[in-house]
Amino acid sequence: MLVSDFHFDLPEELIAQSPPEIRGSSRMLLFDRNTGRYHDNFFRNLPQILQPGDLLILNDSRVLPARLYATRARGSQTQHNSPDPSGRIEVLLTQQLTTNEWTALVRPSRKIQQGERLLFHAPNEVGPALEAEVLSASDFGERSLRFSPVPDFLAVLNKIGHMPLPPYIHREDSEADRDRYQTVFSQHSGSAAAPTAGLHFTPEIIAQLKQNGIQIETITLHVGLGTFQSVRAKKLEDIRLHSEHYTLPLATATAINTALREGRRVIAAGTTTTRTLEHCARTSAGKILMPHSGQTSIFISPGHEFKIVTGLLTNFHLPESTLLMLVSAFAGSQTGRELIRAAYEHAIQEKYRFFSYGDCMLLL
Repeated sequence: MLVSDFHFDLPEELIAQSPPEIRGSSRMLLFDRNTGRYHDNFFRNLPQILQPGDLLILNDSRVLPARLYATRARGSQTQHNSPDPSGRIEVLLTQQLTTNEWTALVRPSRKIQQGERLLFHAPNEVGPALEAEVLSASDFGERSLRFSPVPDFLAVLNKIGHMPLPPYIHREDSEADRDRYQTVFSQHSGSAAAPTAGLHFTPEIIAQLKQNGIQIETITLHVGLGTFQSVRAKKLEDIRLHSEHYTLPLATATAINTALREGRRVIAAGTTTTRTLEHCARTSAGKILMPHSGQTSIFISPGHEFKIVTGLLTNFHLPESTLLMLVSAFAGSQTGRELIRAAYEHAIQEKYRFFSYGDCMLLL
C-alpha cells in the first residue's frame, strides 16, 4: 500500500485556525464500524452515546511551551556568549533525553551545526535566560541540545516559551492558546503537541460521563517529533516512527484487564492513546497488562489487529499522515481506507473543521 493512497483534497478554509469559542461545542461525526455508515452529531452528546460500563482512556500528557527563539552566540567555538544579531533561530523542543539534554527541530538549520551555542533571551532582560550547545546534527533540522543547568528549567520555559501550534495554523500563538491548546485533565508535562482528541472535553462533560456509568482512566504518552514531520517514505512498509515515552499506570492496567475479561468496550480518546494501548498489548504477548513505563514507536496501518481498543475518538487528520492510516486501520482491515475516505468527503461537504482545533469523529 502506498502513502499516496491516503491523499485527499481539503479546502484551506476548513483548517481550523482557532479553537471553537466554547470548549466542548465541536461537531462530531459518528462512524459505525460494523456498517461503515456515519451521521452527524455533537461532542456534547458523548455521555449519552457511550454506554454504562464502557471504559474511556484519556492521555493526560501536558503540552510544554516548547517553541523557543534563539540567537547564535558569536564565537561559539571559543565560548563567547555575545548574541549574533544576524537572525532569529526557531527551536522546537521535541523530547527530553536527560535532565539537560533534548532533541529539537531547528530552523533555519543549515548553519546550526555541532558545537554551536544558542542563546535564549527573555523579553526586556539583560543576558540569556537559557544557553544550549548543539551536541549533534541530523537530517531535516533535527538537533540534540545540551542546556546549561538552571534552577528550574520548566519555570524558564513557561516564561519564555511559546505554545507549539502546528504549522498549518497560520498565526502566532496567543495567551489564550496556553489554556485552549491544553486538555482540562493534563497532568504530566512533556508533550511537544496536544493530544487533540482530548481538547474537546470539559469538566462538566467528564462529570456527566462518570454519572452515566462510564469509567475513565488515563495513560501518559508524551507527543514528540513524529507529530511534526511529514511521511517521506512512498510505501507504508518503509515508514519508521520516532519513539515516544509513555506510562501505563496501575489503575489503568487493572481497569483494562477487567474490561477485557468482562467483554466491555475500551474507548481510546485519541490516536496517542490508541498507539500506547496497542503497544502495551503487543509487549504483553496476550498476558494481562502490567503497569510500566517505556518507549514506543508503533506504527498502526491497515491490517493491524486491534487487541485492546474497540472505540476511537479522534480529530480529522492530515492527508497522507500516519494518523489517518491508523484511523483507516481501525475502520476495517480490508475496506477501512475507502470507508474513511467517504466519511471525510462527507465531513468536507458539511464543512466540518479539520485538524488540531477542529471537530472530531467517534468510531464505534
